[in-house]
Amino acid sequence: MSAEGVVQSDPLEGRTEQVASDPLIGIVVELLDTEGYDAVQLREVARRARMSLATIYKRYRTRDELIVAALEWWVTANRYAGLTPAADDTLYGGLMHIFRTVFEPWESHPQLLKSYFRAVSGPGGDRLTRLGLNAVTPAARQVLGTADPRFAEDLERILTSLVYGVLTQLATNAIDVTDVLPSMERAVFWLVNGHSSS
Repeated sequence: MSAEGVVQSDPLEGRTEQVASDPLIGIVVELLDTEGYDAVQLREVARRARMSLATIYKRYRTRDELIVAALEWWVTANRYAGLTPAADDTLYGGLMHIFRTVFEPWESHPQLLKSYFRAVSGPGGDRLTRLGLNAVTPAARQVLGTADPRFAEDLERILTSLVYGVLTQLATNAIDVTDVLPSMERAVFWLVNGHSSS
């Protein structure tokens, strides 16, 4: 992590500790969680923070940068902390432990999850993608290491597509946030058990 005030090539690089004490982050997270992505307007953030727009622009060049910084901080602090493989040594149990660790907490924050998914595809969203992959991949690879390597490679691709598909359904209101985990659980069950029985 870099110290505050150091010029960086990526404006969000190393900000996880810095944003924890930034009142703008709390305001943006609250707006995302209660009202959704479109509610984050810089004038409203400035009003709630009792600061000028110029002050906000000195810290964050764009609205998207501020949203990504807020989501990056929240996810790091609340969702991926302590993600480790399960004690369950079955492929199904290990994968579902990872999915539950990541997605159960989001059930209380559906607007925030929708905002996160939207931000991932926007400017700076690659940081959120990398953050998620860096947290989940080591645990997933450890679990998948127990399977045939070709099956594990295919399963990784299928599960990645499944996650994006289910989150797209959530973002378009085709499913409720409480349907996310059951959908994944059924798919993982049939994929893993189908492979095991062949």
